[in-house]
Parts: sequence; structure tokens; C-alpha cells
Amino acid sequence: MEKTNVMRLLSQKNVAYTPHEYNPELTDGESIAAILMEDSMRVFKTLVTVANTGEHIVFVIPVCASLDLKKAANAANVKNVLMIKQKELLPLTGYIHGGCSPLGMKKTFRTFIEESATLFETIFVSAGKVGYQIEVEPSQLISLVPSQYANLV
Repeated sequence: MEKTNVMRLLSQKNVAYTPHEYNPELTDGESIAAILMEDSMRVFKTLVTVANTGEHIVFVIPVCASLDLKKAANAANVKNVLMIKQKELLPLTGYIHGGCSPLGMKKTFRTFIEESATLFETIFVSAGKVGYQIEVEPSQLISLVPSQYANLV
């Protein structure tokens, strides 16, 4: 299996993780969860938004859920947030759609992780490349990114 930058970052920080590989043609999160034979509440997607202040804020939620923009704005203490345009993702984060990880972005953004992540010993997030996921303890993720848990869905 190819090692992604996210995997290298975790190795450098001595964070335990389990890599998973899947067909990169799959881009739907629930299909990815099914292929991994995991509960879709344990497989998380990374969403990048822009607040009314111009600040970019990252939200990490289960693939089977939708981001509640009001709850997201409340968590971030801003008036509102909107999803960024897909074409803005790569220049902003260094990641393409379907391969966006909360770890290893070009810049550090405030990040909020759906509080349901705490219900699981480990969760899955993108390893920074389409076709790759990492399984990691939510507390490890929180320790590596300036993030906090919040009710987002």
C-alpha cells in the first residue's frame, strides 16, 4: 500500500493508525463505509467551509450525515458558514474532493469534529488521497489538529 502524506505525518508523531485502501472510483462516503464493512457513523468526511468573516473552518462529520450549517456556525461562534466551491478545495487545502483529510492541510484551520466520534474507540477519516482511509482514535485526531468536538448534525 502506498503511504500518503497523512500516514507519514502520523508516523512522525508516533500516532497509531490503521491504513485502509479501497477502489478510488468510489467517492460516495456510504459506499466507502460499506466496502470497509464499517458503520457509516464511524466513517467521517471532511468538509471545508467559509464563514461570514472570511475565515475557513473545517468540519468532520459521519459520511451518512449532513452538516447542519446553523449548528456549525454556532460551534464556530460565527454568524454563518457556507460550503466552499469544489474548485477552491485544492488550492486552499492541497487536497482534491474525495481525498480531503483533516490532517496535513496546506494551512491550519480551526476544526470541529462531530461529537458522536467520541462514541467509538476508533474512527475513519481520509488519508489525504482518494482510495485511502486511516483508522485512528478520535482523541489522537483532536491532539494533532486544533480542533474540538461539537454537535454538528
